[in-house]
Amino acid sequence: IMLHSTLALSLLLIAVSSNFAMAIKKEKRAPQTLSRGWGDEITWVQTYEEGLYQAKKSNKPLMVIHHLEDCQYCQALKKAFAENEEIQEMAQNNFVMLNLMHETTDKNLSPDGQYVPRIMFVDPSLTVRADITGRYSNRLYTYEPQDIPFLIENMKKALRLIQTEL
Repeated sequence: IMLHSTLALSLLLIAVSSNFAMAIKKEKRAPQTLSRGWGDEITWVQTYEEGLYQAKKSNKPLMVIHHLEDCQYCQALKKAFAENEEIQEMAQNNFVMLNLMHETTDKNLSPDGQYVPRIMFVDPSLTVRADITGRYSNRLYTYEPQDIPFLIENMKKALRLIQTEL
């Protein structure tokens, strides 16, 4: 009987600990869903509508990143974006952040086409800032990994515009 109860107890402990380990794993993976690899420390909103609401409420600009999972340019930009401390810190503290793998119904978010990656800013008055552009005249709102310093400048510009205009 002693052996039997020890075995039962150790099986119970194994079951409990593996459930516990799974709970911990789930806990760890939770933020990944909305971040999709762009930065797990950043608080991401789920929808464009929620982003607009939060931008207005918090008086922070909304940064919208359009991307696709199987796009190599998006993957490369995502890696550079996620690894850049200055971007991550600004994104977490000064912006409402949204990354989308589908287009919204707001045509203002695709002024020159529906390409990816595409990053646009919306100010707290809910105006899409078509004036904050990247370096490429054929795709105004795209950025490549080497454009990260340029993206940082544009993030700062989006923040400055709020101070001066609103």
